[in-house]
Amino acid sequence: MKRSLRTVAESVQAQVIGDSAVEVSGIASIAQARPGDLVFVEDEKSLQSALESRAAAIIVGEFAKAELSNAGLSKNQSSKKKTSPKPVLISKHPRLAFVRAARLLCPASARPPGTHPSALVHASAQLGSGVIVAERAVIGEKAQIGDQTWIGAGAVIGAEVRIGRDCEIFPNVTIYPGARLGDRVRVHAGAVLGSDGFGYVRDPASGHYEQFPQIGRLKVGDDVEIGANSTIDRGALEVTRVGRGAKIDNLVHIGHNCQIGEDVVIAAQTGLSGGVVVEKNVVLGGQVGVGEHARIEEGVMLGGQGGVLPRKVLRGKGVAFWGTPARPVREYLKQLAVLARLARKE
Repeated sequence: MKRSLRTVAESVQAQVIGDSAVEVSGIASIAQARPGDLVFVEDEKSLQSALESRAAAIIVGEFAKAELSNAGLSKNQSSKKKTSPKPVLISKHPRLAFVRAARLLCPASARPPGTHPSALVHASAQLGSGVIVAERAVIGEKAQIGDQTWIGAGAVIGAEVRIGRDCEIFPNVTIYPGARLGDRVRVHAGAVLGSDGFGYVRDPASGHYEQFPQIGRLKVGDDVEIGANSTIDRGALEVTRVGRGAKIDNLVHIGHNCQIGEDVVIAAQTGLSGGVVVEKNVVLGGQVGVGEHARIEEGVMLGGQGGVLPRKVLRGKGVAFWGTPARPVREYLKQLAVLARLARKE
């Protein structure tokens, strides 16, 4: 979709240097850019490559403001080497501006409206205005689907599930009965929401295990994204919660009774045991493991393959942790250095 740079700049709150009437119609990396594309630059070392690319325009950070003339030329260029001038958009956060420009230039493809004839929708289910139900999807008894929500092919929406408006439920997602999803939630293919938690009680006489009651619910807030093949258990007796704006990668498991705060980011292959509390703005790297009833407090960052022992508390807003058991990165690196020195002495 073609847009003038003036329109793009207004949408992403950026300043145009150069011809604001230039039209852009797509986005690309610097290396793959074609005429009409918009690219972005976050650091000085990539600026010249972007200027020399085939892109029509560039989103750059404020660092470039002093380096670029209104003609779009670098002040540091030698007189022997000239670059074709390009208009640029100056933004405090160029990557974020690029994301917003992408939504403007590359809107999602329209989906066929209505309910596909092969879908099974219970007579008591309530579908809002503009809901799309794709092939072979199943919507259970007394389920409620909000306006403009899309239910992908083969998805199964259990009885009394409530899904908000403008959600995207991708193919083959399974949402167990009673789960609650807010507005603008995206659940990618193969995810399972609201399944039974892993809770058992052992009979000492027989040695057999019997399942602890799993009668709680799952509640997912607005603007949450859940990756492909991720699983989130419902509460055992209470509620598993995922807070507004949380972003959960592929192949993540969240156990029963976990409490995930707002704007939490969880990378792939992370596993949270039952009863874990992750406060808002926490970032968990890939393959992190967190033991039962542990707490990770606001703003903590835990690096990939980090491990948190059961009932352990990690605290320190903006503090990065690493290793197993997890400890502040500086402490962890010092310990590695000591071990390396000891190994050399042997």
